[in-house]
Amino acid sequence: MRGSGPRNPRFGRTRRGIQSSSRPKFFGLGGDFDGGPEFPGVKLPKERWTRTRTGLGNRGVKFNWNIVFGRDARRIVDLGCGNGRYIISSAIARPEFDHLGIELVPPAVRLGSLRAGQRGLTNCKLAWGDATEFITERCEAGSIDEVHLYHPQPYYDASKTARRQLSPEVLLSIFNALRPGGIFVFQTDNPAFFEYARATVPQLFDWREPEGTWPDAPEGRTLREIVARSKGLLIFRAEARKRPISGEAAAEIAARMPAPAFDANRPGYGDGG
Repeated sequence: MRGSGPRNPRFGRTRRGIQSSSRPKFFGLGGDFDGGPEFPGVKLPKERWTRTRTGLGNRGVKFNWNIVFGRDARRIVDLGCGNGRYIISSAIARPEFDHLGIELVPPAVRLGSLRAGQRGLTNCKLAWGDATEFITERCEAGSIDEVHLYHPQPYYDASKTARRQLSPEVLLSIFNALRPGGIFVFQTDNPAFFEYARATVPQLFDWREPEGTWPDAPEGRTLREIVARSKGLLIFRAEARKRPISGEAAAEIAARMPAPAFDANRPGYGDGG
């Protein structure tokens, strides 16, 4: 996932295994490249910058949104926020929500928090940390309105499949953390991962697969999506709304779910990408 492991080294191949002739030029972790969309928002004069870096606190202690953001508002979490493209864009568009992005790659956190601060945001914070640990251990039940998970690491090595983020435990934790009717957004460019999500998530959520691109970000919500599309990869998207199931019943359902032991090197998806 973004923030939980290395990128797929075969990322630069299309679904038919043909290398794209158009290779974007990256400028570091910023995500801006020749011919690509600008980063969301406008850089303000320095006197209007805000502090957007935060810590998660001691392990085992629930994250206190009201203290971190200084208010009680609706809440959005991006699990593995990368360079912050989506979380910053959403914070600009939806000031009534508090946004928290969690990422394990320090340079991405530094860049994302800098960009959020340069845009004067007070409803967006980025934190360095393990997004899986956050959702499974640090969230109060029924405390979040939306959980977003974009392009989690599929782990192509069969010995590492247990590290895949969307496990039954994590899915149950997302379900428990969301408020009634809360939204879980999932996106990947790996068809095997999407098939696994399609088989498990609807057991706890009302599953919907939007057609076309995201209306709020036609070029792509994340850097990974933008680059994947430039390489000819298909993007698989879903929005899922929490179903009215009791916590006890949800736990029983999750206990029966299969582990994410699928073969990520699915035939027809390049040479393992």
